[in-house]
Amino acid sequence: MLIDNEDESLSELDAVEQKKQLPEVAPLSEMPEKYRQKSLEEVVKMHQEAEKLIGKQAQEVGEVRKLADELIKQNLSSKQQPIEKEPEVDFFENPQEAVRRTVDNHPDVLAARQAGQDFKKMQIQQKLAQEHPDFGQIAQDADFVNWVKSSPVRLGLYAKADGEYDYDSANELLSTYKQLRGVKTRQTTDAGETQRKSSLKAAGVDVGGSGESGKRVYRRADLIRLKMSDPDRYEALSGEIMQAYQDGRVR
Repeated sequence: MLIDNEDESLSELDAVEQKKQLPEVAPLSEMPEKYRQKSLEEVVKMHQEAEKLIGKQAQEVGEVRKLADELIKQNLSSKQQPIEKEPEVDFFENPQEAVRRTVDNHPDVLAARQAGQDFKKMQIQQKLAQEHPDFGQIAQDADFVNWVKSSPVRLGLYAKADGEYDYDSANELLSTYKQLRGVKTRQTTDAGETQRKSSLKAAGVDVGGSGESGKRVYRRADLIRLKMSDPDRYEALSGEIMQAYQDGRVR
């Protein structure tokens, strides 16, 4: 029995020693804020959405790289294309042509030719500015551009005016356009005036003792009806309507 007690004591001592020898388990690292108080399903869902976003971004990066590669290839192919040069003329076979090309391609001759074109352009612009001070604004007007494009004849005149600095072509285009625009403006103005008079006539009624001769008296109900049914027209006539109120011509 003594031996059994000793064995028991030894086993208890062994157990204590084993506990001491066991490595301490490191505490779990603190969970990030975004995962706290979330269920496992929610964490898995967040992970899946993150994977989808990463996949989408990777696809976009791949597309950009592909486009960049294609652009680089296009630039390289354009640079590799040989520039066609005019065949050289043998001086002994055709001395006149050889001399002409040499003179035409001389830097001083090219500079003088460019200076002459610039001077001609400046002269045409000054002449146009005297005849048409607004030619710069008209040339940039979308209505003018569409008007030119709608006719092959006008396109030809524009090409000659712009490419050859031809004054007559430019003047013809500007003069014709301004005349047509003036007619159109007058027609629009006349139509608006006619409509305005018709609207006033529909809203007004002659009553005795209206005051000044030739001025109309308006029914208040008609003016209210006009404002309700057609507020834009009422706004256009607001000046005359207010004057009628001031004159006491609204009954």
